[in-house]
Amino acid sequence: MTVDYTNPVSQNTNGSDPEKIRSLRTIVTVVYALQAIAFFVGLTSIVGIVINYIKLSEAQGTWLASHFRWQMRTFWFALLWFVVGFITTFILIGYAIMFANVIWMIYRVAKGWLRLNDNKPMYEV
Repeated sequence: MTVDYTNPVSQNTNGSDPEKIRSLRTIVTVVYALQAIAFFVGLTSIVGIVINYIKLSEAQGTWLASHFRWQMRTFWFALLWFVVGFITTFILIGYAIMFANVIWMIYRVAKGWLRLNDNKPMYEV
């Protein structure tokens, strides 16, 4: 089956209805927004990851599942590098690690949001 990436409704591979895809797309958009807001209010990322885990099973088999995985990996790796950076601030390298982490997070949120806007999965299947 070929997938038409210009049509978000045709991208569901599990036979789910268009309304479900629209709902999942909205959830993915909200989580990207929460990740972006986290640069100013860090706790919104936690809300986003909770939403990801709650809704992940509904997204399985759709093109949006790749966005859920992308968002989850962004959260966990950002948290890991923040902790590493925080722990190493006493030798000053931690500030560079945390700065690089922020740049990496901006890249991940921007790339994900742009691919979502283009109705494309994060990973080719």
